[in-house]
Amino acid sequence: MGAAAADLEARQLRILRRVADLELAAQQHRLAALSISGSPSEGEVETGATEARLSAILTARGVLDFTFRRVPADYYDRPLEERRDLLRADAVEQLCKSIVMVNTQSSEDVVDCSNPKNSKYYVVVVQYMARLNADSIKNFIYALNEKQIPKKRFNMRLAPEEESLKLTGFVHNAVTCIGMETDIPVIIDEAITKLDKDFFWLGGGEVDLKLGMRTSQFLNAFKPFVVKCS
Repeated sequence: MGAAAADLEARQLRILRRVADLELAAQQHRLAALSISGSPSEGEVETGATEARLSAILTARGVLDFTFRRVPADYYDRPLEERRDLLRADAVEQLCKSIVMVNTQSSEDVVDCSNPKNSKYYVVVVQYMARLNADSIKNFIYALNEKQIPKKRFNMRLAPEEESLKLTGFVHNAVTCIGMETDIPVIIDEAITKLDKDFFWLGGGEVDLKLGMRTSQFLNAFKPFVVKCS
C-alpha cells in the first residue's frame, strides 16, 4: 500500500511539473526569443526592466548572440537534466553560476575591487556540475602578482550572501556577472571555454530569469580571467 501511494504521489508530481512546463512554454512563446536588432511588434509583451538593462549592456559590449528565458519557481529543486531541458540547452555542462568570492586574508589596504590583479572580491563563473577549487584561484592570483605578495595573503572564500547582494545588486540564485553594482573582476572556469558548443547559461538578474550567450563573445566583450579552477 505504501509503494502504491508513493507511485501515485510521483505520478502526480510529474503531472504538476508537466503543467508548469506547459504554462512556462506558453509564456515564452508569447514573449518569444529576444531579438536585439528588431523592435517589439504590436501586442508583444514588454521586456522587463532587468532584461532590458542587461540587454543594453551586452549589446553595447558587442555581445549579439544572447537570449533570456523564464523558468518555473521550483527550477532549483529540479535535477540538472530538467533545468537543461527548460532552457533548451545542449548539455548540462552549459549550466553555470556566478559566485562572489572574498579574499579573507588580504592586506588592510585591499578593501575594494579597484585593482583587478589584487582585488578584495572576485566573481567566479563555474559550471553547476563542477566542484570549485578555491586553491586554484588563490594560486592564480598569487602568480598574477608575480609572487610579490606573500601567499598567506590569499584565502578565497564564498562571500556572505548579504555582501554578495550589496556588491552585485542581485539576490541569491539571481547573481550574474553582467550589470553588477560594483565592477568586480570576473574569473571564468577554463572548462566552460572548452565546451563543444560555444554557448553557456548563467543567472539573469532575477531568480526566475536565466541568460544564455555565446562564450566567445562574452570573452571578447568582458575580458575575464580564464582560470582552471574546477
